[in-house]
Amino acid sequence: MTDRPPSQVGELLLSVRDLEVAFDTEAGVVHAVNKVSFDVRRGEVLGVVGESGSGKSVTMMSMLGLIPSPPARIVGGNALWKGRDLLYMSDRDIRRIRGKEIGIIFQDPLSSLNPTHRVGRQVAEGLRLHEGMSARAAGRAAIELLDLVGIPQPERRAHMYPHEFSGGMRQRAMIALAIACKPDLLIADEPTTALDVTVQAQVLEVLINIKNELNSAIVLITHDLGVVAGLADHVLVMYAGRVAEFGTADEVYYRTRHPYTEGLLASLPRVDQSSDAPLTPIAGAPPSLIAMPPGCAFHPRCPYALAPGACDRDVPTLVSAGGDHQAACHFSERVGTRAEVGA
Repeated sequence: MTDRPPSQVGELLLSVRDLEVAFDTEAGVVHAVNKVSFDVRRGEVLGVVGESGSGKSVTMMSMLGLIPSPPARIVGGNALWKGRDLLYMSDRDIRRIRGKEIGIIFQDPLSSLNPTHRVGRQVAEGLRLHEGMSARAAGRAAIELLDLVGIPQPERRAHMYPHEFSGGMRQRAMIALAIACKPDLLIADEPTTALDVTVQAQVLEVLINIKNELNSAIVLITHDLGVVAGLADHVLVMYAGRVAEFGTADEVYYRTRHPYTEGLLASLPRVDQSSDAPLTPIAGAPPSLIAMPPGCAFHPRCPYALAPGACDRDVPTLVSAGGDHQAACHFSERVGTRAEVGA
C-alpha cells in the first residue's frame, strides 16, 4: 500500500458518535446500526467495509434522511456535520446540504438515474437547484462535468438517456452528478460492484482525482477489502451493525486485531500465491439482526472463540491497539500476534 495517494488531511467535517438505527418489522426490531462512531476529515478517504447486511449503507444514508421512516427510526446518537447535527435538522435544511455539501454516488446508477430524462439535464439539475444557475449555464457546466469524469464526446452524450450508456459510463455520470456542486464530502456506496476490473480501476481513479482537485473527503462503502487497499487512509470494518475494527489502512491490513477482518483478508486472492491456490472463506453466515447471538456477534463463526466464556457472554467494546487502531475483540492481542508472525 505504499502507492496510496498522499493525503492532505484537514478540518473535521463529519463526526458520528454512538449512532443507532432500527427497523420495525412484523418479525421484530432489526438493529441495523448499533452505537457506531467515526470521524471524517477533509482530504481523507475512509473505507467502510463488511459483508452485505453489516450496516454500512444504512449508517450513511440514515444520517442524510434517505432511509424511509417508518419503518426506520434513529434510536440515538449524533452525526455532526461541521458542528451541526444532521439527525435533528429539518427536511428543508438537510436537503440544502444533501447534494451541495455532501454528494452521494449510489450503488446502482441505472435505478438511481431517472430513465425519462437526458443525462445532461440530470447533472445540471443540482446546479440549477443549489447554485441558482440558468438552464443554459447549467447545461454547459454539465457537459464540462461529463468531460471531467472521462465520458467521451460529452456534448453528444449529454443528450442521451441512461439506458444508452454502458455500465461504466452510467457510473461516471453518477459521479458527475454527485460532484456538480463541488461537495466537501462524497459518499460512494459500492460504486464499482457491477463493473469489470478494468472499468473499476478507472472509476476509482476518477474518484481520487476529483477528491484531490476539490480537496474534499470520500467515504467509500464496499464489501471488498481489496477495493480500498490502495485508496483508503482509514478503514472501518463493520459486522452485524457494529464496528469490529478501525485504524489506518496499514494497521488494519498488516496488524489485524479482529478475527472478522482476518477472515475477510484471508478470503481475498493474493498476487504472491499461485492462481489455483484455494481461498479461505469465513465459516457460517452473518447473524440475524432480529435475534442476535449473546455476547460477541461474531463468536459463532470465530476460530478464537471459547465456549463457555467471555465470547458468548459479553459484548466486546472497542479497545485501543495503539494509535488510532481499535478492535472490538476479547482476543485482539492473540489475533495481532498471529497477524504479525504471518500465520
